[in-house]
Amino acid sequence: MTEANKSSTPLKTSAFKIPGEGSSLVISVVTMLVLLGLWTLTTAMGWIKPLFLPSPQAVFTQFYEYITGTANDKPLWEHLVASVLRVFGAFLLASLVAIPVGIAMGMSRFWRGIFDPPIELYRPLPPLAYLPLIIIWFGIDELPKVLLIFLSCFAPLAMAARSGMRSASQEQMNAAYSMGASYTQLIQHVVLPAALPEILVGMRVAIGFGWSTLVAAEMVAANVGLGQMVLNASNFLRTDIVVMGIIVIGVVAYGFDLLMRAVERRLVPWKGKM
Repeated sequence: MTEANKSSTPLKTSAFKIPGEGSSLVISVVTMLVLLGLWTLTTAMGWIKPLFLPSPQAVFTQFYEYITGTANDKPLWEHLVASVLRVFGAFLLASLVAIPVGIAMGMSRFWRGIFDPPIELYRPLPPLAYLPLIIIWFGIDELPKVLLIFLSCFAPLAMAARSGMRSASQEQMNAAYSMGASYTQLIQHVVLPAALPEILVGMRVAIGFGWSTLVAAEMVAANVGLGQMVLNASNFLRTDIVVMGIIVIGVVAYGFDLLMRAVERRLVPWKGKM
């Protein structure tokens, strides 16, 4: 084994097996290939009508037409850009607001008493439940679309930040105080680093909620966007376009999740090792 291989191989510090250890990449690839094979076999044998489940070839054809701009619709990149701007704009805004709110709730009973009731009140509600109210209040322009996604991201971010602020143990805080740390230094150097793993997990969960709310948000008089493309295709029973749009939404969301995992490994390399 070369020195490069030695340095890239994780060092085992115990002879006992750790639950969940090891890479699952090969298993995931095989699983996707099996699902694709079953999908191809099912449609090729005619077990399910194309109206209910189009073939992979039909979905790929629609993807190619949307990519090349030959479809009877806007190009795929226009739909993708519009949806990405809505989802990530709302997600970034929710992160800037919800994470400080969650931190305040975790550190102060005063702020917890203010923010906890309204967050817990609306958190279990599906976005479609308050969508009509948002339309009545804010109209049908871009604001209600972004606001709906913002609200779907806000609660998990705030709850994750609040929970994370309780991650630091009493022994860690007492040790910091015994070494002369002030309250501000305790928050900065002990509590926030301990809360960061849960905050990052909350961000991954929140962006998932954002993408799942996209279709509902683009029901509000949208003329471009992945959700609008899927809804419009469903009105004309174009299941091949619907499946293509769902796959694109899933791939983009999964790509961001992989990015967040890389950021998590970079910022909190100690997670799961303590």
